[in-house]
Amino acid sequence: MSVPKLCQQFIYGGDYNPEQWLDRPDILEQDIVLLKKAHINTVTLGVFSWSVLEPQEGVFRFEWLHKIIDRLYQNGIRVILATPSGSRPRWLAEKYPEVLRVREDRVRYLYGERHNHCYTSPVYREKVAVINRKLAENFKDHPAVMMWHISNEYRDECHCPLCQQAFRKWLKNRYQNIDELNHAWWTTFWSHTYQSFDQIESPSSIGEKGLHGLTLDWKRFVTAQTTDFMCHEIRVLREAGVQQPTVVNFMNDYTGLDYYKLAEHVDYVSWDSYPTWHHKSDVLTAFDTGMQHDLMRSMKQKPFLLMESSPSSPNWQNISKVKKPGMLMNAALHAVAHGSDSVQFFQIRQSRGGFEKFHSAVIDHYGGEDTRIFKEVTETGVVLETLAEIKGSQVNAAAAVIYDMESRWAMESAKGPRNEGLFYHEAALKSYQALRKNGLNVDVINMEQSLEKYRIIAAPMLYMFRAGIEEKLRGFVQQGGILVMTYWSGIVNETDLCHIGGTPHGLTDVLGLRSEEIDGLCKGETNHFLPLGKNGLFMKDRYECSHLCDLVHLDGAKPLMTYAENFYKGYPALTVNNYGSGLAYYVCADAEMDFYLDLYRNIIAEQNIPPVMDSIPEGIEISSRTIKNTEYVFVQNFTEEPICIRLPNEAEILFGCYDGAIQGYSSVIYRKKTQLPQK
Repeated sequence: MSVPKLCQQFIYGGDYNPEQWLDRPDILEQDIVLLKKAHINTVTLGVFSWSVLEPQEGVFRFEWLHKIIDRLYQNGIRVILATPSGSRPRWLAEKYPEVLRVREDRVRYLYGERHNHCYTSPVYREKVAVINRKLAENFKDHPAVMMWHISNEYRDECHCPLCQQAFRKWLKNRYQNIDELNHAWWTTFWSHTYQSFDQIESPSSIGEKGLHGLTLDWKRFVTAQTTDFMCHEIRVLREAGVQQPTVVNFMNDYTGLDYYKLAEHVDYVSWDSYPTWHHKSDVLTAFDTGMQHDLMRSMKQKPFLLMESSPSSPNWQNISKVKKPGMLMNAALHAVAHGSDSVQFFQIRQSRGGFEKFHSAVIDHYGGEDTRIFKEVTETGVVLETLAEIKGSQVNAAAAVIYDMESRWAMESAKGPRNEGLFYHEAALKSYQALRKNGLNVDVINMEQSLEKYRIIAAPMLYMFRAGIEEKLRGFVQQGGILVMTYWSGIVNETDLCHIGGTPHGLTDVLGLRSEEIDGLCKGETNHFLPLGKNGLFMKDRYECSHLCDLVHLDGAKPLMTYAENFYKGYPALTVNNYGSGLAYYVCADAEMDFYLDLYRNIIAEQNIPPVMDSIPEGIEISSRTIKNTEYVFVQNFTEEPICIRLPNEAEILFGCYDGAIQGYSSVIYRKKTQLPQK
């Protein structure tokens, strides 16, 4: 089925909950006036509306929604319409208690919260199908409806008898017979061999919690079951005639699901971005947030949507800090710079009660247009309209960081070599941040994606090799690619069984080494990298390392740096190996950030990989989007002070104030003619 194109403007708006104000029709009219003044062109409706749409089983009340969508459309505001499965009504839980989730300790939840429903329950699936079908029949042809928002922030898991049965069926389909499962999970350890699939229970604090293959497959099952439920929702809409695109909203660095699996089945990926601005370094927060933006874009290799963000302060963070002047627009443009075709807020109008009544909004409890936040929302809306030509453009990335959820699940569930934190996210962020600071756009990919278009691949802590990644990386290096792999990689197969033979498995010849031991360092304990004389990569400084130190045996690789302390003083700490037409680097320990900055700077220079911009000062982030032969470069200052920077002579400034410097918490966007990079 062909998917209709979205509007030519950036989607600008957010979550709107007018069902909270049905006794105040004047509020809707006030809101429409304010939305138009703020240049908002889209709102998301119906996310938490089920109890108003269907107040009793089989009793539907859609008149209010029709009237609101009509009024919005009459005023030039389009709608992203949600399926309401993210929060079920009380009557449903009371009549059909099986829809409520069961915890891992086998206790069923009471009614409450949002994500408290079983994705396996036939009753829940049936009731979701009914409400989704009714919504589709009523609104599939409404010209205001531009997209369907599928549920809301899918998350968490259920351990009820229905899910146990579905899990066993999933396992039987995966392994075919119990002997294969026993081998894959290595159940003879501790004498935990199963005689049949019927004996298997999900991991539990009151039962089996140390069988790593079980834990890993349970997480895979939860993703599979959630994906199946999402597809069930979409299928109902399509069968009812819905032709608009579908979108699902994800969360920041969420480890409960493998989002890549869900992303395959929707037209657009979106996410809800709530960084802790102004808590520590806003520069570091920007890079961390940028990595999540790039992850969302990389899932489908096309523009994503920023579905939710906070106009000022969320109310649920440990400390709710308001955004300083300029940060609202800077954060919005940050998403656009990394490939978003929308900027949307939670929420449009601030709720009077409930969990998020103090969560900031475009329209606050005061309800006027003369607030600082409303003025900044309006300014951002005007700017997005002027930048419409950028919408739909692509991010061309010369580098990629492999950030794989299944490998992370396995690594963080395993025992050793550090059970006080492996710092996987931090390790990936170091490579990501260093590549970004050195001027490259970066994709964040998993092991199933193609590597062909990249010049540099960073593979930090790739504990599990799956999806043939060792052969992909071998081919990548052989054809001239630059691989940077780290400690604790290639240790296990896809069922978390340790490889027999040298590790990193299948790549010892590519890397020219074999890992022998890995030392877990205690909290506060450090070692250092020391450069060898003429190491060929101009690594001159001494760098601190911590957490994990890999001791490797060289078999062709050239050492560039060595350890400075401990009994492994003089052992290789950074190596390089020529393989085919490419190079394979191996970082043996969790080194400090400056090491990665220097490493990638030297690699990029040596390989003549053109950055988006040269000479990027501290505090500035550079990103770009490209359409045809025009590149749009975003230069963003995430500090409070002006930062001097030299823009290229050919830069044609589209937005921002530039006088040799970028002002604090502000952006400059320029365009230039370019040739698409060739590998």
